[in-house]
Amino acid sequence: QVQLVESGGGLVQPGGSLRLSCTASGSIFNIYAMGWYRQAPGKQRELVAHIVRGGNTNYADTVKGRFTISRDNAKNTWYLQMNSLKPEDTAVYYCSAGPTIVLLTAYWGQGTQVTVSS
Repeated sequence: QVQLVESGGGLVQPGGSLRLSCTASGSIFNIYAMGWYRQAPGKQRELVAHIVRGGNTNYADTVKGRFTISRDNAKNTWYLQMNSLKPEDTAVYYCSAGPTIVLLTAYWGQGTQVTVSS
């Protein structure tokens, strides 16, 4: 099994920045793909970004140029740096991981609230 623990959410003003972290423990050898999803009130959960062990990344069009996903293999941790935040970025953010990109949602973090408001 794999356990994911997130941190870094909070309240930020529009235009501000936050960095989310997700640390994996347990059977981490099984992790190839790591990602971030978000779910706003009344909306479906959506993929924000993912990264694979080799370093290739992919982003939702709504966050391209503002968000950056990265990972530190030595710490079994990946990050979501969020810049130029907008009110529409307000959501609960979840990290995920899996043995393949198709199975990116095999494991989930507990979620962390990000609120962008003045």
